[in-house]
Amino acid sequence: MSSSLLDPSRPRYMFRMVVPAYPRFNIYSRIARKTTALGPVCVATSVSRMENWDAEVIDENNLQPPAPLGKDLGADHMALQADRPADVVGLYGGLTSTIPRLYEIARFYKDQGVITIAGGQHFAPENLQEALTSGIDYVVIGEGEITIRHLLEALQGNTSIESVGGIAYLQAGRVHCNQPRPPIENFDTLPLPDFSLVRYARIKIYPIERIRGCCMNCEFCTVKGRPRSGSIRRFVQNVAQLVETRQADDFFVVDDLFGQEREQTIELCQLLTSYQERIGKRLCFTVQIRLDKARDEQLLAAMRDAGIRYVAIGLESPIDQELAAMNKHIDAGQMMSLIQVFRRFGFIVHGMFIFGYPAREVFGSPVPLDSRIRQFKRFIRRAKIDTIQVLLPVPLPGTELRRRLQAQGRIYPLDTIGWEYYDGNFPLFEPDPPYTAQQMQQAVRQIMRWFYRFHYLFMIPATFISFPMIALYLYNLRQGWESWYRHFRNYLIRFGGWLTIKRWHILFEKDRFKDKLAAARYNLLKAGDQLCRSHTPESTA
Repeated sequence: MSSSLLDPSRPRYMFRMVVPAYPRFNIYSRIARKTTALGPVCVATSVSRMENWDAEVIDENNLQPPAPLGKDLGADHMALQADRPADVVGLYGGLTSTIPRLYEIARFYKDQGVITIAGGQHFAPENLQEALTSGIDYVVIGEGEITIRHLLEALQGNTSIESVGGIAYLQAGRVHCNQPRPPIENFDTLPLPDFSLVRYARIKIYPIERIRGCCMNCEFCTVKGRPRSGSIRRFVQNVAQLVETRQADDFFVVDDLFGQEREQTIELCQLLTSYQERIGKRLCFTVQIRLDKARDEQLLAAMRDAGIRYVAIGLESPIDQELAAMNKHIDAGQMMSLIQVFRRFGFIVHGMFIFGYPAREVFGSPVPLDSRIRQFKRFIRRAKIDTIQVLLPVPLPGTELRRRLQAQGRIYPLDTIGWEYYDGNFPLFEPDPPYTAQQMQQAVRQIMRWFYRFHYLFMIPATFISFPMIALYLYNLRQGWESWYRHFRNYLIRFGGWLTIKRWHILFEKDRFKDKLAAARYNLLKAGDQLCRSHTPESTA
């Protein structure tokens, strides 16, 4: 591996971490221009603490002037290299839909003689060969903060590549995986993420974390394993640093399930409350949380006092059979009552749904599609959810869902429906009969269009007129303000959602996805017929 080592005569080296651009405008595009991914910042921060290394982050989804922009998508990497030549480039593969862009960037840098490293949830074992033949020199398997330091030391010639745990690379044309690296247990030994390393970005919502891992074991999710937590004081220290150095006041807690450690979470909320009282400034937090935490009113009260205002909840489906298929341990009736508890405590609820989840077993006659759509609409309306996100199931690499659908021969070939479509907006496999993939996609769009509508534009000015009446009715200025703001915000977002869906529809038609879907279904059925013929008695005789 000596041919890949860095020039030892260089006094300093440059590490560039790149977050690839989304393949097209989608529901995440607007929020992406206000924030960034946390993982790449953590990895770049770890590199920046190494002797003889400088580091930077380029988030292609949040590029503000004077960023050098590419002709079609993302950054102009030729201009970036001319400005500050990178010796090593890291590529963030946390979102499968960005993988084609990631490979495009990797090939560019490899042609420039730059060493390329990739990591992220996409790189399950079955994708390593693809990555290492698509411009990637090394794939980091698992968490990257420690592995990247050891790998860069080896590239400098201080140690051997074979001694670096948790990486994969090609050796004699075959994928070689070094000894796995155990998950990080003591996060307090890591430096706090340095967002000043993110160039050309305008960050308004800062991602922060305390717990990694999730024990829920959902079939469709890539996040697994025993939860591992950092100290609550480190979390508060991270918040304080961002408030004092970057004037931050809006945070998104990226933990998959906020409140997994109940007592520590309550103590954390109390520390956040005390900190805000001390500095005389109110902060805003968004968290992802399990619905059943509504049963713990002490926890909800502590969250509310700490400034947690928005809760994103994976409701997944209001259909009990689908909830069972996803390994969820709750039914639609319980979900409805628990959402009302979150609302009663003043939280703004963002509900995340998956439409058309493939059943493990089919019992009785299938529910008509119109009836399924009505069930979703009825549940959303009765639960009074503030904002929603309805996506199609995504068989992500490394998940039980993908393995199940692959065994059934239902996933569309990647050469027609590629990774760029793996964002939840497109059908990726043959749905349960008698539905078609196009019907499932239209059903999702129908629900989203029902919720995010043009007429909310006229509700926005009406809320200004209603504020005095609401405040008078409630006899409480603060409570009146919160009630008024909730309506104003929801109307604004729902009208903005209508604009987003309209723009997405235009790009969808331009992309001619219908033609690609027809070709994918034809190829899938053809492959299935060939497989059946190969297993007939005549072929095996």
